[in-house]
Formats: sequence, structure tokens, C-alpha cells
Amino acid sequence: MRIGLLAPDLSANHGWATYSLNLIRQLRARGIQTTVLCARNSPPVDFDALPLLPAVRPPERHIFLKSLLQTSAARRAMASCDILHATIEPYAVLAAAIAGARPLFVTAHGSYVNLPRLRRFPVGRAYRWAFSRAQLLCVSRYTARMAREILPEARAQVINNGVDATRFLNPPASPALKEAPTVVAAGGVKPRKGTLELVEAMAHVRRRIPDARCLVLGDPQESSAYTARVRRRIAELALQESVSLLGFVDDALLRAWLAAADVVALPAVNDGLWFEGFGLVLVEAGASGTAVIGTDDCGVADAIDHGETGLVVSQRHIARELPRALLTLLEDPALAARMGAAGKRRAQQRTWAAVADQVVQRYKSSLA
Repeated sequence: MRIGLLAPDLSANHGWATYSLNLIRQLRARGIQTTVLCARNSPPVDFDALPLLPAVRPPERHIFLKSLLQTSAARRAMASCDILHATIEPYAVLAAAIAGARPLFVTAHGSYVNLPRLRRFPVGRAYRWAFSRAQLLCVSRYTARMAREILPEARAQVINNGVDATRFLNPPASPALKEAPTVVAAGGVKPRKGTLELVEAMAHVRRRIPDARCLVLGDPQESSAYTARVRRRIAELALQESVSLLGFVDDALLRAWLAAADVVALPAVNDGLWFEGFGLVLVEAGASGTAVIGTDDCGVADAIDHGETGLVVSQRHIARELPRALLTLLEDPALAARMGAAGKRRAQQRTWAAVADQVVQRYKSSLA
């Protein structure tokens, strides 16, 4: 069995890349032959990969057309493959165009499952055709639900993302890192990350825990109107000393904060057709031994065992439920510690090896 994979940059710098890189390595570890086409901006990796595809992070202009211009070269490269798998949604049409009668898989990570309705005709229709042709491997139940909402006939199966739990077992030591009860959010400042809702929740938390802090890690999107709105709200609520938008941090500091935090929160809020597809940072926080909080009605709920590894709050009632959940964990360190310990145990089961086992099972079934 040889698998042809169309993947983004294999850098592990974002969710698409992390998924693709770990899946490919797990397939190869099982002795499964692979032919990999990746984005032109991909760094060197420890296996053969042909950098043929347009970049998705940062996105090149006209990705759809540029990918189709590689149809002939991709078809030749994949000629000996038994199965084709686009590990991200934007390459689905190219994969479908060269698959012929062979089984086709597309991993649906989240919002981009909406490409059939995000893109205008004829591009949207092309994605509708590709998704209908493929078996969709959805990273969460909510992503699968959205796929079936767009395409009732979609062959959507749920395989949650994995985590490299060993990466978080021994976080870097930073004795001066934390001086007060601390909530950490990672993933940047975006509407669908619920940054504004988290800021407003911290105003309620501070009334009961005056020294509580909140740190937001990741892309600060400084030029966006949303970030300006978040900063205004921080000032209006007099939270300048307690809520910090730290921006990008290196991997060592990220791991240190995930371990040092009292709570890691991802209060995701659906933003039109954009939603959180999974919530990998919450599983990483669990691997670090930290309790987590997320929201329902998106993929984040799949990353939490409610009441065991953390708490799931309602998007609809987030203004009321998020402050309550934060206070529940910040005011009960023993409960937070139990949930963190449960998250660490759960992370040991959410491995990329387990993900690959499920994917390979689907591959074999498709050939049978």
C-alpha cells in the first residue's frame, strides 16, 4: 500500500502542519510507503517530500488556480499510489482531480470544510465536488456536523487530533514565571478564540480574586479592528495590569506557561462560518497537567472531558458561564489539580500513533 499525500509546509508551526507532519511520520514508522507533495515554503524534513504546491501559511494569492496548474506534475508523481489523501482542505480539488478511480481522503480540520459556501462559483462548486468524492476525516464531531450540513451525503468520519504528550512532560523551569492566579489563552487575538469574552470574564473574576491575571499568547493581530476593540475594552475595564497580550512566544515559554497556569482557556465563539475545529492547545495543556475551559457548539468540546479534565461552557450563555467556570477552578486549586492530573492521563491516550491507527484502518477498508 502506497499513500500519496498532499500536505502544507511540514514545519509544525501551525495546526495543519502539525497534523500532516505527525501523520506522515506515523505512516512511515509502520512501514507504509508514502509519496508526499508539500507546499513550496516547506523546510527540509527527514523523508522525501516534493515542494510543489502553493503555500497556505502565509497564504499565496490564487492558491486554487496555482494548485490546479500542478495537476500534470502531481498526477505523474502520484501515479504509483493506491490511495490519495489531502491532509488539508485547500488541496482537496487537486487531489480529486488526480485521484481517478482510486480512494480519496480529505482531512477536514474546521472552518475550511465550509469552502463550498465560502468560495464563489465555480470554485465553491469544485470544492463541493471534491468533498463529495472523498472520505472526510473530521477532527471533531462539530466539523463532521458542518460537513453533513453542507453535504448531506458526505462520508464524514471523526478522528480527533493527537498530541505528543512527551513534549510537555518536563516543561522548562521558570521560577519567576507566575506570581498570582493565572489564566492562559493561546492562539492569538481573534473573534473565534473568544478573546473579548475572556477579557470581560476577567473583570468579573477580579472582583473576587483581585490579583488574578490573564495572559493571551499568539498572534496579536495588531492591525485588526478586533484587536483594537479588545485593547479598548481592557482599558475601559481597568484591566491593563491584569490582562496582557503577549504576542508570539517561543516553544519553551509556551510549554512553561501551559504548565504554570492555573487554567488554560479557549472560550471559542463561532464567527459566522468560522469556528474552532478542535482545540489542540487544551489537550497540550492537559498533557502539561493543567485544567482547561472551553465552549460547546464547536470542535473545542472534543478536546475536553467535561467535569474530568476541565469544564465546557455554553457559547450562548458565555457571559454568565465563563466567569463562573474560571472562578470554580481558580478558587478550588484541589479541583483544578485533579482535573489537570486527569488531563495528563487522557493525553497519554490521545497520541498521534492512535490517530494513525484509525487512519490506516480507513485506508485498508477503502481498498477492501
